[in-house]
Amino acid sequence: MSSTEITARKHGKGKQFKKFLPLYLMLLPGCVYLFINNYIPMAGIIIAFKKMDFSKGILGSPWNGLENFRFLFQTKDAFIITRNTILYNLAFIIVNMVVGILFAILISEVQSKVAKKIYQSVILVPFLMSMVILSYIVYALFSSENGMINNSILPLLGMEPKSWYNEPQYWPAILIITNCWKGVGYGCLIYLSTIIGIDRAYYEAAKLDGATRWQQIKFITLPGLKTTVITLTLLSVGRIFYSDFGLFYQVPMNSGTILNTTNVIDTYVYRALLQLGNVGMASAAGVYQSLVGFVIVLMSNLLVKKIDPDSALF
Repeated sequence: MSSTEITARKHGKGKQFKKFLPLYLMLLPGCVYLFINNYIPMAGIIIAFKKMDFSKGILGSPWNGLENFRFLFQTKDAFIITRNTILYNLAFIIVNMVVGILFAILISEVQSKVAKKIYQSVILVPFLMSMVILSYIVYALFSSENGMINNSILPLLGMEPKSWYNEPQYWPAILIITNCWKGVGYGCLIYLSTIIGIDRAYYEAAKLDGATRWQQIKFITLPGLKTTVITLTLLSVGRIFYSDFGLFYQVPMNSGTILNTTNVIDTYVYRALLQLGNVGMASAAGVYQSLVGFVIVLMSNLLVKKIDPDSALF
């Protein structure tokens, strides 16, 4: 390559950089935030391999090898908390996806722009709600003494009041419904924006061919949502070993009698940290969750790439 061509290529790159400079400047604050909030704290991963002595600090504390991980996995509750974490998150992913798509399709069918905006706002309100507030809403429904279900609904059905916070068999359904009510609005709006972006010419052509509304949804809307569904699912799968701490700790009101049903990795680590003060074990749990989530994302993305390369994240 001649020096003239090299100079021309450098000049072209410089010109392109100046062209996109405003976009780079807009991107800079987000990059700085990610670096400070997400990458700098990663240095604390060494706590998982140390026996923390606060008088000596993180670097001065003695190394502990894999003892913190061994403590986490040798406990009798290891299977229960791992099972609960995985199964609850799988249920959350499936239920929120199905309900989110359903509501997105229903809202997209509304003709009035004002009504459509109202529905979008209403379905998003629970997502913006504090988990503390949500826990008291659930308590107002299921309280044994003053709860609306025990005092109003069950008597109408001829059923006896129940002590909800002492009966673990009901809590998988309660937690799944609560999580769906709170979180479905976020996914719904993403699905709705995807539906709005689908070319209306497809629907018009389908109508001319005599397609019913269900056929239009089945053969146009749902295939159009495929990439969005895969992307959101992959992002959710990456956090399948994490759980919403507030949902599993505050909503059940930390009731000990339903612990086997509501205890997950995050709440277990929190309780162990309060009782034992073992920071190393808590850090080991975080490392374990991150590594497993990373591996699951890679495997899921590899599977998606083999089935549909255009829908893979990378």
